[in-house]
Amino acid sequence: MNLSGTRIVVVGMARSGVAAVELLRERGAAVRAVDQNMPVISGITVEPQTPEAFLDSDLIVLSPGVPADLDLLDAARGRGTRVIGDLELASWFLEGEIIGITGSNGKTTTTALTGHILQSSGIAAQIGGNIGTPPCSMVKTSSTGQWNVLELSSFQLETTETFRAHVGACLNVTPDHLDRHYTLENYAEMKARLFVRQRDADFAVLNADDAICRGYAHRGGARPVWFSLTQRVSPGACICGGRILLDGEPLMSTSEVPLRGTHNIENAMAAAVMARIAGARHDQIRAAVMSFPGVEHRLEFVRELNGIEWYNDSKATNVDATLKAIDAFPGGLWIILGGKDKNSDYTLLAASLKEKAHAALLIGAAAEKIKGQLNGSIPLIDCATIDGAVSTAFERARPGDTVLLAPACASFDQFQSYEHRGRDFKRLVKELAWPN
Repeated sequence: MNLSGTRIVVVGMARSGVAAVELLRERGAAVRAVDQNMPVISGITVEPQTPEAFLDSDLIVLSPGVPADLDLLDAARGRGTRVIGDLELASWFLEGEIIGITGSNGKTTTTALTGHILQSSGIAAQIGGNIGTPPCSMVKTSSTGQWNVLELSSFQLETTETFRAHVGACLNVTPDHLDRHYTLENYAEMKARLFVRQRDADFAVLNADDAICRGYAHRGGARPVWFSLTQRVSPGACICGGRILLDGEPLMSTSEVPLRGTHNIENAMAAAVMARIAGARHDQIRAAVMSFPGVEHRLEFVRELNGIEWYNDSKATNVDATLKAIDAFPGGLWIILGGKDKNSDYTLLAASLKEKAHAALLIGAAAEKIKGQLNGSIPLIDCATIDGAVSTAFERARPGDTVLLAPACASFDQFQSYEHRGRDFKRLVKELAWPN
């Protein structure tokens, strides 16, 4: 596509927006960068996000963090201006086939694991999207015959028009980002956009145990391939007698998957299915899964101190992710909850917390809402900040207990990102020491 001389506005100057500006400049476009917070970025002049900034534009490109229903954007659409996202833009120029992975939970681990299996199997692949490298930055390193393994958020899929993945996967759909998508139905429809433009030579990798995912099998022309914890499926991956079967053949024992939690068995099965489609052999997949080191901020073991284990699951930014984290432990939990609310229902945590937790340590802006919804389930301790929660857990936990950061909330009330929150937690935990 020739963009030379095209007047393009890029909205949102976080990492993805900056990457879009750089790609567009390389393609000869006349680019205007806008952001409501006016960040200072080397080599890019950022303008305020005003109505005037959108006038006379031929195309508007949104970063994932920018809501697609802003009044300014509706006004631009009314003038006939096309509005897309950075994923759509990148897809115009990416070379090689695309594996796109979405879902409410597990997509980062599954994306990283899929890329790890391919690379370990000698299959050319690069990893990015909503994880690590923005899609637009992947264009210059893409090539024919290489796989682009992309983690895809609902925000990225929302603004696609022609984007198509040769392999599309949805791991699960549970309520999330309702502060932006408003209803579960709207949110699920954003995920469905991964499949609607697939063709009969493409593959839709779907969780057979998830009703919404099953419905995606009929949304495009792709061949469905399944994974399931509870039932025999073909083609795809399932559990039989404590072993993972892949296309009906034994792959590995579930005990050989090095990641904690049943949900990570699902993630491993999904990754195995996609790697098999891309050409990896059973023995290569098994060896790569067993060598996978895990992903930072996803049930990440931080340290053991005086018989107490500390885990960082800062990526648990919704209730379902926190439930999966709780399920990964036998009990004895001191769980840190709170942050920026995403219009979540925290009552769903009550039964699991009552069974497995000594107490919940509450932090951030959502603390009062969580307290109101969990009152009476377990002891609730106001800690305000991560520092306060770590100190309280250090004082109260006993040998055999586990301290788990799994907030069920976004991080943006007190932190720049879930990564910032997780690293701050790890720093505090690593600084802990018993007095002499």
